[in-house]
Amino acid sequence: MVVLTAVLALGGLTFLLATALILANRKLHVDEDQRIDVVEEMLPHANCGACGYPGCRPFAEALVGGEVAPGKCSVSNPAEREAIADYLGIAVGEQTRIVARLACAGGSNVARKRAHYSGEPSCLAAAQVAGGGKDCFWGCLGYGDCERVCDFDAIRMNNHDLPVVDSALCTGCGDCVDICPKDLFSLHPEDHRLWVACKNLERGDAVLAACEVACTACERCAVDGPGLITMRDNLPVIDYRRPHATRVPIERCPTGAIVWIDEKGGVVKGAASRKVLRHDALPEAPS
Repeated sequence: MVVLTAVLALGGLTFLLATALILANRKLHVDEDQRIDVVEEMLPHANCGACGYPGCRPFAEALVGGEVAPGKCSVSNPAEREAIADYLGIAVGEQTRIVARLACAGGSNVARKRAHYSGEPSCLAAAQVAGGGKDCFWGCLGYGDCERVCDFDAIRMNNHDLPVVDSALCTGCGDCVDICPKDLFSLHPEDHRLWVACKNLERGDAVLAACEVACTACERCAVDGPGLITMRDNLPVIDYRRPHATRVPIERCPTGAIVWIDEKGGVVKGAASRKVLRHDALPEAPS
Protein backbone atom coordinates (compact mmCIF):
# COMPACT_ATOMS: atom_id res chain seq x y z
CA MET A 1 0.00 0.00 0.00
CA VAL A 2 2.83 2.41 0.86
CA VAL A 3 4.58 1.63 -2.42
CA LEU A 4 1.38 2.19 -4.42
CA THR A 5 0.80 5.54 -2.71
CA ALA A 6 4.36 6.63 -3.50
CA VAL A 7 4.02 5.61 -7.16
CA LEU A 8 0.71 7.46 -7.51
CA ALA A 9 2.14 10.57 -5.84
CA LEU A 10 5.20 10.52 -8.07
CA GLY A 11 3.08 9.97 -11.15
CA GLY A 12 0.75 12.82 -10.18
CA LEU A 13 3.68 15.16 -9.61
CA THR A 14 5.19 14.19 -12.96
CA PHE A 15 1.87 14.86 -14.68
CA LEU A 16 1.56 18.29 -13.06
CA LEU A 17 5.12 19.26 -14.02
CA ALA A 18 4.64 18.07 -17.61
CA THR A 19 1.38 20.02 -17.87
CA ALA A 20 3.09 23.15 -16.52
CA LEU A 21 5.89 22.81 -19.09
CA ILE A 22 3.41 22.39 -21.95
CA LEU A 23 1.42 25.42 -20.87
CA ALA A 24 4.61 27.49 -20.44
CA ASN A 25 5.84 26.47 -23.86
CA ARG A 26 2.56 27.54 -25.47
CA LYS A 27 2.49 30.79 -23.53
CA LEU A 28 6.12 31.79 -24.02
CA HIS A 29 6.82 30.35 -27.48
CA VAL A 30 7.98 32.90 -30.03
CA ASP A 31 7.85 31.98 -33.70
CA GLU A 32 11.17 32.68 -35.45
CA ASP A 33 10.93 34.92 -38.47
CA GLN A 34 11.27 32.63 -41.49
CA ARG A 35 13.10 35.38 -43.35
CA ILE A 36 16.16 34.73 -41.20
CA ASP A 37 16.77 31.38 -42.93
CA VAL A 38 16.35 32.98 -46.35
CA VAL A 39 18.74 35.84 -45.59
CA GLU A 40 21.30 33.48 -44.08
CA GLU A 41 21.32 31.52 -47.34
CA MET A 42 21.93 34.76 -49.23
CA LEU A 43 25.01 35.55 -47.13
CA PRO A 44 28.49 34.20 -48.06
CA HIS A 45 28.75 31.79 -45.05
CA ALA A 46 32.25 33.05 -44.32
CA ASN A 47 31.50 33.45 -40.60
CA CYS A 48 34.47 35.81 -40.44
CA GLY A 49 33.03 38.27 -37.93
CA ALA A 50 34.04 41.33 -39.98
CA CYS A 51 30.47 42.63 -39.69
CA GLY A 52 30.77 42.74 -35.92
CA TYR A 53 28.60 39.67 -35.35
CA PRO A 54 29.91 36.19 -34.41
CA GLY A 55 28.80 34.60 -37.68
CA CYS A 56 26.43 34.84 -40.62
CA ARG A 57 23.40 33.52 -38.68
CA PRO A 58 23.50 36.26 -35.99
CA PHE A 59 24.11 38.81 -38.76
CA ALA A 60 21.02 37.52 -40.62
CA GLU A 61 18.98 37.87 -37.43
CA ALA A 62 20.22 41.45 -37.03
CA LEU A 63 19.37 42.23 -40.67
CA VAL A 64 15.83 40.94 -40.31
CA GLY A 65 15.49 42.75 -37.00
CA GLY A 66 16.45 46.04 -38.64
CA GLU A 67 19.55 46.48 -36.48
CA VAL A 68 22.04 46.66 -39.35
CA ALA A 69 22.20 47.19 -43.13
CA PRO A 70 23.42 44.64 -45.73
CA GLY A 71 26.33 46.94 -46.59
CA LYS A 72 27.96 45.93 -43.31
CA CYS A 73 28.96 42.60 -44.88
CA SER A 74 32.31 43.19 -46.54
CA VAL A 75 32.63 39.65 -47.93
CA SER A 76 29.54 39.63 -50.16
CA ASN A 77 29.65 41.46 -53.47
CA PRO A 78 27.48 44.48 -54.36
CA ALA A 79 24.92 42.34 -56.22
CA GLU A 80 24.47 40.04 -53.21
CA ARG A 81 24.05 42.97 -50.83
CA GLU A 82 21.54 44.55 -53.19
CA ALA A 83 19.58 41.28 -53.36
CA ILE A 84 19.32 41.12 -49.56
CA ALA A 85 18.22 44.75 -49.41
CA ASP A 86 15.53 44.15 -52.05
CA TYR A 87 14.27 41.05 -50.25
CA LEU A 88 13.97 42.87 -46.93
CA GLY A 89 12.80 46.13 -48.47
CA ILE A 90 15.58 48.17 -46.88
CA ALA A 91 18.48 50.33 -48.05
CA VAL A 92 21.81 48.65 -48.78
CA GLY A 93 23.57 51.06 -46.47
CA GLU A 94 26.95 51.24 -48.18
CA GLN A 95 29.80 51.66 -45.73
CA THR A 96 33.50 52.33 -46.00
CA ARG A 97 35.32 49.03 -46.19
CA ILE A 98 37.54 48.05 -43.28
CA VAL A 99 40.90 46.56 -44.21
CA ALA A 100 44.06 45.42 -42.47
CA ARG A 101 47.09 47.70 -42.44
CA LEU A 102 50.65 46.65 -41.57
CA ALA A 103 52.81 49.00 -39.50
CA CYS A 104 56.15 47.76 -40.82
CA ALA A 105 58.10 48.08 -44.07
CA GLY A 106 61.23 46.32 -42.86
CA GLY A 107 61.69 43.50 -45.34
CA SER A 108 64.86 41.43 -45.50
CA ASN A 109 66.42 43.83 -48.03
CA VAL A 110 66.33 46.78 -45.62
CA ALA A 111 66.17 45.28 -42.12
CA ARG A 112 68.94 43.23 -40.55
CA LYS A 113 68.71 40.11 -38.47
CA ARG A 114 70.78 39.94 -35.31
CA ALA A 115 70.69 36.13 -35.13
CA HIS A 116 69.75 33.12 -37.22
CA TYR A 117 66.58 31.42 -36.04
CA SER A 118 66.35 27.72 -36.94
CA GLY A 119 63.23 26.64 -35.06
CA GLU A 120 59.66 26.20 -36.26
CA PRO A 121 59.02 28.64 -39.16
CA SER A 122 56.38 30.61 -37.29
CA CYS A 123 56.30 34.18 -36.03
CA LEU A 124 54.64 33.04 -32.81
CA ALA A 125 57.39 30.49 -32.19
CA ALA A 126 60.25 32.83 -33.15
CA ALA A 127 58.91 35.60 -30.93
CA GLN A 128 59.37 33.31 -27.92
CA VAL A 129 63.13 33.21 -28.56
CA ALA A 130 64.37 36.62 -27.38
CA GLY A 131 61.68 38.36 -29.40
CA GLY A 132 62.71 36.82 -32.72
CA GLY A 133 65.77 37.19 -34.91
CA LYS A 134 65.16 40.74 -36.17
CA ASP A 135 67.63 43.41 -35.12
CA CYS A 136 64.64 45.76 -34.83
CA PHE A 137 62.72 44.46 -31.83
CA TRP A 138 59.41 45.85 -33.16
CA GLY A 139 59.75 44.63 -36.76
CA CYS A 140 57.94 41.94 -38.71
CA LEU A 141 59.57 38.53 -38.25
CA GLY A 142 58.54 37.41 -41.73
CA TYR A 143 57.47 33.79 -41.18
CA GLY A 144 54.00 34.27 -42.61
CA ASP A 145 51.61 33.36 -39.79
CA CYS A 146 49.31 36.10 -41.08
CA GLU A 147 49.34 34.67 -44.60
CA ARG A 148 48.46 31.19 -43.35
CA VAL A 149 45.64 32.35 -41.10
CA CYS A 150 43.93 34.46 -43.78
CA ASP A 151 40.97 32.51 -45.21
CA PHE A 152 40.48 34.98 -48.05
CA ASP A 153 43.98 34.88 -49.61
CA ALA A 154 44.26 38.61 -48.92
CA ILE A 155 47.81 38.39 -47.57
CA ARG A 156 50.89 37.17 -49.40
CA MET A 157 54.53 37.21 -48.39
CA ASN A 158 56.68 39.15 -50.85
CA ASN A 159 60.23 38.34 -51.93
CA HIS A 160 61.57 40.17 -48.87
CA ASP A 161 59.57 38.15 -46.31
CA LEU A 162 57.14 40.97 -45.67
CA PRO A 163 53.35 40.48 -45.78
CA VAL A 164 51.43 42.46 -48.39
CA VAL A 165 47.70 43.02 -47.93
CA ASP A 166 45.44 42.93 -50.99
CA SER A 167 42.79 45.47 -50.01
CA ALA A 168 40.42 44.17 -52.68
CA LEU A 169 40.33 40.74 -51.02
CA CYS A 170 40.63 41.80 -47.38
CA THR A 171 37.37 41.57 -45.43
CA GLY A 172 38.61 43.14 -42.22
CA CYS A 173 38.00 39.93 -40.26
CA GLY A 174 40.92 40.66 -37.93
CA ASP A 175 42.55 37.21 -37.95
CA CYS A 176 45.91 38.74 -38.90
CA VAL A 177 45.54 41.24 -36.07
CA ASP A 178 45.06 38.43 -33.58
CA ILE A 179 47.89 36.20 -34.85
CA CYS A 180 50.70 38.76 -35.12
CA PRO A 181 52.96 38.53 -32.03
CA LYS A 182 54.35 42.01 -32.73
CA ASP A 183 50.92 43.70 -32.96
CA LEU A 184 51.80 45.13 -36.36
CA PHE A 185 48.38 44.73 -37.96
CA SER A 186 45.37 46.91 -37.24
CA LEU A 187 42.01 47.42 -38.93
CA HIS A 188 41.26 50.75 -40.58
CA PRO A 189 38.73 52.23 -43.00
CA GLU A 190 40.10 51.93 -46.51
CA ASP A 191 40.13 55.70 -46.89
CA HIS A 192 42.79 56.02 -44.17
CA ARG A 193 45.50 56.44 -46.80
CA LEU A 194 48.04 58.42 -44.79
CA TRP A 195 49.86 55.70 -42.88
CA VAL A 196 52.81 55.23 -40.52
CA ALA A 197 54.56 52.03 -41.64
CA CYS A 198 56.75 51.62 -38.57
CA LYS A 199 56.52 50.80 -34.87
CA ASN A 200 60.09 51.48 -33.80
CA LEU A 201 60.15 53.41 -30.53
CA GLU A 202 63.82 54.42 -30.55
CA ARG A 203 64.90 57.91 -31.51
CA GLY A 204 67.71 59.05 -33.76
CA ASP A 205 69.58 57.90 -36.86
CA ALA A 206 71.22 55.05 -34.96
CA VAL A 207 68.07 52.98 -35.56
CA LEU A 208 68.91 52.91 -39.28
CA ALA A 209 71.63 50.36 -38.59
CA ALA A 210 68.85 47.89 -37.78
CA CYS A 211 66.35 49.02 -40.41
CA GLU A 212 66.97 51.48 -43.21
CA VAL A 213 63.30 52.50 -43.45
CA ALA A 214 62.64 52.95 -39.73
CA CYS A 215 61.14 56.10 -38.28
CA THR A 216 63.88 58.16 -36.64
CA ALA A 217 61.45 60.51 -34.85
CA CYS A 218 62.76 63.49 -36.84
CA GLU A 219 59.29 65.06 -36.46
CA ARG A 220 59.22 66.53 -39.98
CA CYS A 221 55.81 64.97 -40.63
CA ALA A 222 54.41 66.47 -37.43
CA VAL A 223 55.71 69.89 -38.42
CA ASP A 224 54.20 69.57 -41.91
CA GLY A 225 50.90 68.24 -40.55
CA PRO A 226 50.18 70.43 -37.52
CA GLY A 227 47.17 69.23 -35.57
CA LEU A 228 46.91 66.14 -37.75
CA ILE A 229 50.09 64.42 -36.57
CA THR A 230 51.58 64.41 -33.08
CA MET A 231 54.62 62.56 -31.75
CA ARG A 232 54.03 59.93 -29.10
CA ASP A 233 56.75 57.58 -27.82
CA ASN A 234 58.97 58.70 -30.70
CA LEU A 235 56.38 57.74 -33.32
CA PRO A 236 54.04 59.96 -35.36
CA VAL A 237 50.37 59.40 -34.53
CA ILE A 238 47.74 60.43 -37.07
CA ASP A 239 44.46 61.86 -35.79
CA TYR A 240 42.02 60.43 -38.31
CA ARG A 241 39.20 62.49 -36.81
CA ARG A 242 40.72 65.44 -38.64
CA PRO A 243 40.85 65.88 -42.43
CA HIS A 244 43.63 63.54 -43.48
CA ALA A 245 43.40 63.27 -47.27
CA THR A 246 46.78 64.96 -47.77
CA ARG A 247 50.20 63.76 -48.85
CA VAL A 248 52.04 66.77 -47.49
CA PRO A 249 53.31 65.00 -44.31
CA ILE A 250 55.05 62.25 -46.32
CA GLU A 251 57.07 64.50 -48.60
CA ARG A 252 59.99 65.33 -46.25
CA CYS A 253 60.23 61.97 -44.49
CA PRO A 254 63.86 60.89 -45.06
CA THR A 255 63.24 57.15 -44.62
CA GLY A 256 59.75 56.73 -46.06
CA ALA A 257 58.37 55.56 -42.72
CA ILE A 258 55.19 57.58 -43.26
CA VAL A 259 53.54 56.81 -46.59
CA TRP A 260 50.46 57.27 -48.73
CA ILE A 261 48.46 54.16 -49.70
CA ASP A 262 46.77 54.69 -53.06
CA GLU A 263 43.43 53.35 -54.29
CA LYS A 264 45.04 50.15 -55.57
CA GLY A 265 46.85 49.49 -52.31
CA GLY A 266 50.19 50.68 -53.64
CA VAL A 267 52.61 52.43 -51.31
CA VAL A 268 53.72 55.94 -52.27
CA LYS A 269 56.70 57.51 -50.50
CA GLY A 270 57.65 61.18 -50.29
CA ALA A 271 60.10 62.94 -52.56
CA ALA A 272 62.79 63.15 -49.86
CA SER A 273 62.75 59.47 -48.87
CA ARG A 274 65.80 57.44 -49.80
CA LYS A 275 65.29 55.03 -52.67
CA VAL A 276 65.75 51.35 -51.89
CA LEU A 277 67.32 49.53 -54.84
CA ARG A 278 68.66 46.47 -53.02
CA HIS A 279 66.91 43.17 -53.72
CA ASP A 280 69.08 40.79 -51.72
CA ALA A 281 68.72 40.25 -48.01
CA LEU A 282 71.01 42.22 -45.70
CA PRO A 283 73.65 40.25 -43.80
CA GLU A 284 73.15 39.64 -40.11
CA ALA A 285 74.05 42.50 -37.80
CA PRO A 286 77.58 42.22 -36.35
CA SER A 287 77.58 40.81 -32.82
